[in-house]
Amino acid sequence: MTTNLVDQPVGHVADPADRERPTVAQFLRAFARVGGLMATVALVMVVFAAASDGLFLYPDNLLGLLRYMSTIAIIGLGLTVVLVVGEIDLSFANLYGLSAMSMAVAWINWGWPLWVAILVALAVAVLVGAFNAFFTSVVGIPSFIATLGSSTLIFGFTLLFSGAQRFAPAAPPPGRTMDAGEVEFFRGLSNQSLPFGVPMQVLWMIVIALLFWLLLSRSLFGFRLKAIGGNPVAARFARLPVRRYKFWAFCIAGLSAAVAALLDFSFIGSIQPDAGQALLFPTFAAVVIGGASLQGGRGSVAGTLLGALLLAVIANGLALLAAGSFAQQMFLGVVTIGAVVLDQLTRNWRRDR
Repeated sequence: MTTNLVDQPVGHVADPADRERPTVAQFLRAFARVGGLMATVALVMVVFAAASDGLFLYPDNLLGLLRYMSTIAIIGLGLTVVLVVGEIDLSFANLYGLSAMSMAVAWINWGWPLWVAILVALAVAVLVGAFNAFFTSVVGIPSFIATLGSSTLIFGFTLLFSGAQRFAPAAPPPGRTMDAGEVEFFRGLSNQSLPFGVPMQVLWMIVIALLFWLLLSRSLFGFRLKAIGGNPVAARFARLPVRRYKFWAFCIAGLSAAVAALLDFSFIGSIQPDAGQALLFPTFAAVVIGGASLQGGRGSVAGTLLGALLLAVIANGLALLAAGSFAQQMFLGVVTIGAVVLDQLTRNWRRDR
């Protein structure tokens, strides 16, 4: 049984062997979770390949699947940080739309330079993250309620800000001429030709995943995030800056949503106010399936990537089989509930030990 920091007497120094045992156990549990996810992904792919007479395995289909996965993964990595610190963020889906729409209005409608418009989108994401963190950490509202309310507020701002219109650099307002160089640069963010036709967003996903891996697994920041999420009482006893780290977590989640939105905007070539709303439950389910605990203190980059891959495979396979939107929504609901139940069972098992 793991000993809490607050249970140790003053001046106690833990024996190295005591630290080694839980570390090995944690590694084995993580390995089993990742191995189980990989086996599940392989099994689901085999089922869809057989059910679609091999259409699922066509290269073009798999490449499209990877592009969708990259969107879920990039947003999910930011959400992982929030769950690790012991909070929940339900605003990222609407923030996805607001950040991309802010960039589109500033660039296409107002005529601001492209780089300034991109900075506006990122700044909006950080401000929303800080807004969520303020009401969660300072005011003391549960993050589920705070971010659920801010999600609706964000969508209202998006509708107001955009005039409920769709924006595309290829169709600027009357009298407005887009700079061809800026349009080409922006399109190139997600439309570069990579070997074997791999989508550019997959490369972005890999780079961002490496940054998050360094952040969560190889830095003091990540260690403290897990300490705060795993045992908030002990973290305060150890005088860790809990509020500051929660502010950073929400801001990082906002930035992840904004980056994913800008990359999708670049690839698709247009943005509309409700963009991103369909990503809420797939992303949340992917992160929880990947092993991030709703109780905090646990989450990994590898788990989130595999969870995103599994959700992308399921969504792609059901669409390929023309299962209908009702089937996709029902299946997604079952997967989400199952992921939460699995998290609860895992937590109870760890506590009983």
